[in-house]
Amino acid sequence: MTSTPLVSIITITYNAVQTLERTINSVRAQNYPSVEYILVDGASKDGTVGIIKDNIDVVSSYISEPDKGIYDAMNKGLNMANGEYVWFMNAGDELPEPDTLSRAISIAPENADVIYGETVMTDIDGNLIGERRLATPESLSWRSFQKGMVVCHQSFIARRSKADLYDTKYRFSADFDWCLRILKSSSSVCNTNIVLSRFLDGGITKQNILPGLKERFKIMTHHYGLFHTIIYHIPISIKFFSYWITKGRF
Repeated sequence: MTSTPLVSIITITYNAVQTLERTINSVRAQNYPSVEYILVDGASKDGTVGIIKDNIDVVSSYISEPDKGIYDAMNKGLNMANGEYVWFMNAGDELPEPDTLSRAISIAPENADVIYGETVMTDIDGNLIGERRLATPESLSWRSFQKGMVVCHQSFIARRSKADLYDTKYRFSADFDWCLRILKSSSSVCNTNIVLSRFLDGGITKQNILPGLKERFKIMTHHYGLFHTIIYHIPISIKFFSYWITKGRF
C-alpha cells in the first residue's frame, strides 16, 4: 500500500491502571504518521482516567462512562472511529515494534479489507509466554474460523466500512462473530506474516471459558450449520484439551 490511510487504534479499559500505560506507550512509539488513538473507559475508579489524561498527547479522543459490557464499549469505539481501518488493542496489549503499523500498511495492497498477522502472548507483567495455541493460516477466509479463532482479535485490522457493530447478545465471543462477519464481506485479505500484537493472556473469554465455548458453538452453527460445526469440533476439542494438559494454558 503506497498511501498512508488513517488507522483508528481503539483501546477498551476498565480499572486498567496496572497495564494501560504500556499499551499507550506502544502506540506512541509508532512511526506511522496517520494514527487516531481512541480510548473507551468504563468509568474506572482506580486511576485509569488519570493515566489517559497524563498521555493526552497521544490520545485523539476518549470517553469514560458506564457501559453494558466489553462489546458495548467496543461499539462505542467503532462509532467514534474516523479511520479507514480499525484496530483493537486493549489495555495490556501492545504493538511489538515502532514500525509494526507502518510495515503492515506497506505490505498490504491498497484494496485490502483485512490485514492480519501473528501474535505472541504475554503475562500481566509483560513477560513473554509464547505463541498462541492455534496457528495463523497462510491464507485466511471466513471458512478458516471453522477451526476456531485462528487469528487473534488484536492481530486483525479491518477496513472500517466492512466492520459492523459487535453483536452484544454474545457476552464472551462477539469478537469471533465480528471477525467472521467481516471476512464474509471481504474481497481482499492480506497476511503480513509479521507479529502484529503482544496479547495479554487471560481476557474475558479465558476468564469465562465454558460459557465462551458455548457461545462460540452457537456462532459457528449459525455461520456453518450444525453438522459441519459438530464435525469440526471433534478434532478441535481433542487438540484443545491436549494443549491444556501439556502446556497448562489454552
